[in-house]
This record gives sequence, structure tokens and C-alpha cells, in this order.
Amino acid sequence: MNNASQPLDARAVGRLKWSCRRGLLENDLFIERFFARHEASLTAEQARGLEALMELADHDLLDLLLARKEAEGELATAEVRNVLSLMRMPKPSPVINDE
Repeated sequence: MNNASQPLDARAVGRLKWSCRRGLLENDLFIERFFARHEASLTAEQARGLEALMELADHDLLDLLLARKEAEGELATAEVRNVLSLMRMPKPSPVINDE
């Protein structure tokens, strides 16, 4: 198995989470939801995509997360596109039981 597709260890995930703290609450909400869903299976490849996104200014990142823009130029890698698609996934709708 390729190292890029193996899950990160807990220490690496912790460092990554620390480096993902942002100045805009809206970005933090996307990031927190991403980690809540994918932390246990996060790969080195996805970590690289996330790190590339974290180099952006807060408003540029928010534009990408809200799909107002798409990644362009050097940022338009498969790693970044993969992470963006995971981060853009909406919250699941609550299940309503009509009994």
C-alpha cells in the first residue's frame, strides 16, 4: 500500500488540526465538520491537500468552501479537489420518524 493512502497516526492528525485553526468562524465550522467525519481515515494525500488550502487567506478559503470559486493554478491539484469535495459535503439531514 502506498504511504499517501495510509491513514495518518493520531499525532500527525493532532498537528494537522492545530495548523488548521482559522480566523473566520465560518472556515472553522467547515474544518471542524471535516475532521469530525474524516479524522479516523485521513490520509497523507488528504493532509497535503488540506495544508495547501490552509495557506490561503481566510476569505479566499471561504470562497472555495462555499463553491463561489474553484481551485485554480497550482492549487488545482487532485489532492486539493478531493479535500474540497469532502469539506463541501452538507450536513446530513435529520431523520424524521413519522410514527
